[in-house]
Amino acid sequence: MNQRQRSSLQRQRQLYQDGVVLTTGEMVDQWLPRRDRNAHKGDFGRVLIVAGSVGYTGAPVLAANAALRTGAGLIFVGVPEMVYPIVAHKLDEPMVFPLNCDESGRLNTRAVPQLIERLQSCDAVLLGPGLGRSPAILDVTAAVLQHAACPVILDADGINALEGNIDVVQTAACPVILTPHDGEFRRLGGDPSSANRYHSAKELALALGCTVLLKGHRTIITDGKACYLNATGNPGMATGGSGDVLGGVLLALLGQGLDPLRAAAAAAWLHGAAGDFCAEYLGEYGMTPTDMIENLPKFLK
Repeated sequence: MNQRQRSSLQRQRQLYQDGVVLTTGEMVDQWLPRRDRNAHKGDFGRVLIVAGSVGYTGAPVLAANAALRTGAGLIFVGVPEMVYPIVAHKLDEPMVFPLNCDESGRLNTRAVPQLIERLQSCDAVLLGPGLGRSPAILDVTAAVLQHAACPVILDADGINALEGNIDVVQTAACPVILTPHDGEFRRLGGDPSSANRYHSAKELALALGCTVLLKGHRTIITDGKACYLNATGNPGMATGGSGDVLGGVLLALLGQGLDPLRAAAAAAWLHGAAGDFCAEYLGEYGMTPTDMIENLPKFLK
């Protein structure tokens, strides 16, 4: 056994000791719900995306298209009214609607009643991609977490809004899934430089009472008790918009009934598997998030 093999074996033993399970394609296939022949679109989830602002019109589009390719039945996309024409023009199947915004094109507090009304019929929510940062974004985030009866994913600026306001998650009335990269993880109070990232992610999940999907070379998914490790993915996925795709995949799986922990583990695996396929056939330099979206169905048969 050479040094590389010994190091790999040591890592596997350490993972086992830490209670970390490696997500596999076989697991994901078992978790995915089988579709009844008599099903209709309402059976596959009514999901809501709250995203976008001036300069960030791609985020809601990528998330919505990823949810569509992952089998969501009905997709609603709420965006600031200033960018509504742009996003609506880019999306055919998802249903886009405008939300009140300020003069800079970011959501304001007048969007809260509009969102509360929409939440009543949702099976899952994704909030944050491309929203930007402002005090009103915190108000919107807090309102969604207080009024949603379904799982809510906080990503990107949905997470940034929590900096210094972590109690918003701790008092949420719904299951919460956080999808931070290292910088966002630090803003939430986690330690991304810890020698044991699994332990750090678990600690944060326990403290907040939520599911954490900590992005990275080896993405970690935990609810504070169980912990999954994802080994799919490659450096070609390190590009703007990749996280929006992951959010859309996770949203669709939640909407179809997977519990938050399995949905997050499956989403990370599917996202990475599609990325690996693109890297093999297109190369890591030229692959795009849109390429990943188009190849998701290959892993959802």
